[in-house]
Amino acid sequence: MKSLQHIFEKNRVWAEKVEAEQPGFFEQLSKQQNPEYLWIGCADSRVPANEIIDLPPGEVFVHRNIANVVIHTDLNCLSVIQYAVEVLKVKHIIVCGHYGCGGVAASMDNKEHGLIDNWLRHIQDVYRLYAAELDAITDLAARKDRLCELNVIEQVANVCSTTMVRKAWRKGQPLHVHGWIYHLEDGLLNDLGVTATGMD
Repeated sequence: MKSLQHIFEKNRVWAEKVEAEQPGFFEQLSKQQNPEYLWIGCADSRVPANEIIDLPPGEVFVHRNIANVVIHTDLNCLSVIQYAVEVLKVKHIIVCGHYGCGGVAASMDNKEHGLIDNWLRHIQDVYRLYAAELDAITDLAARKDRLCELNVIEQVANVCSTTMVRKAWRKGQPLHVHGWIYHLEDGLLNDLGVTATGMD
């Protein structure tokens, strides 16, 4: 079995560097968690939430899955949202997708992938909702990019219709839900202009 000692070495160097730059950082961090942001993003290794928005540990509560999907029967995702909204009192929920998403691409390729096909059905449902628009896009790469955007937009709607978010809004809790997309090619985020601030 291959040793992963190099990972522990990297961790040690990182921890020493952080502590040298900010003495007491980890001790302080261990005593509280008070992030303003919940990030719901893709599990893709190229899309690390804290690094993309340049925030240190403790500043972003994170949930990631294949293609940043929010499903009303996914108790894992719903539990994260509940804890973030009701306990941590985050002020912003960010659903962030990315161009070049493998999950989105796989949902469009008409091949069998195994167990994940059940998960990808949710993205195929998004495609079905926007089939006329998507089918009119002749360039396949552009069509995939647009589905990445539409998937984020639909997941924002799904977050907004969760019982926890609706309850928070009814109570007047300040909470904004945003839909963003990330470009792997240049490292930049785009706001898709679908921010929700309450029940409309």
